Amino acid sequence: MSDELFSVKEQVVVVSGGSRGIGRAIVAEFVKRGAKVIATGRDQAALDETMALTEHDGNQAECVTCDVLKKSEIDATVENVIAKHGQIDCLINCAGVNRRMPTLDLTEEDYDYIIDINQKGAFHFSRVVGEQMIKQHSGSQINIASLNTDKPLKNVLPYAMSKAAVGHMTKALAMEWGEHGIRVNAIAPGFILTDLTKKLWSDETMQEWGVANTPQRRLGLPEDMAGTAIFLASKASAFMTGQVLYVDGGFTAGFNWPIPT
Repeated sequence: MSDELFSVKEQVVVVSGGSRGIGRAIVAEFVKRGAKVIATGRDQAALDETMALTEHDGNQAECVTCDVLKKSEIDATVENVIAKHGQIDCLINCAGVNRRMPTLDLTEEDYDYIIDINQKGAFHFSRVVGEQMIKQHSGSQINIASLNTDKPLKNVLPYAMSKAAVGHMTKALAMEWGEHGIRVNAIAPGFILTDLTKKLWSDETMQEWGVANTPQRRLGLPEDMAGTAIFLASKASAFMTGQVLYVDGGFTAGFNWPIPT
């Protein structure tokens, strides 16, 4: 960008869960703006597709297989990024999963899978990258939270628990690391159309409810999250930390009810 206030050019940016959905959209926008982006994910085919789709003016995301369920892979990924680039300017914790079902139908495996990826994986990535950022005395970390960070939706208990934890982790790390020049914030998306949610939102009743309760009268797209991520990575948000920004088309602004006009 011509405006240095919002520039992320030459920043070294690591995006976990960068192979699809919101993560891929964020990767693409950072690449367009000249950042050196390392996108991680578990699926090599999806990573290859991300790399091909995000090329812009000779700049292209690096794609690295990394399963956030395995701390050893997080350690190796961060170590390799530092060895190649010498620093990490921004971490975006985007890897996340969900299984929608009533609590009594959940198995221990369901619970562990969701919590370990959404909460534990994000924690380990933040901690390992945080050690490097403390050495640099600079850096921005951006966590992907959720509407569930504010209030839980029905039948997604482990997911809601994990995203509430991400919100508190964001604030706690902001308090600990602020003195080291590190900012930690979160983006809480509203209802977003991704490959993983299109089936849910193709239900006519769900779609009508979602649109009716979103003041902007539409469901979100992954690309709607990218501008906020760029803002939080740039100098424009230099005095902002510990915040959860709801990018939800106004869904959390209030309650919509069928009062007669």
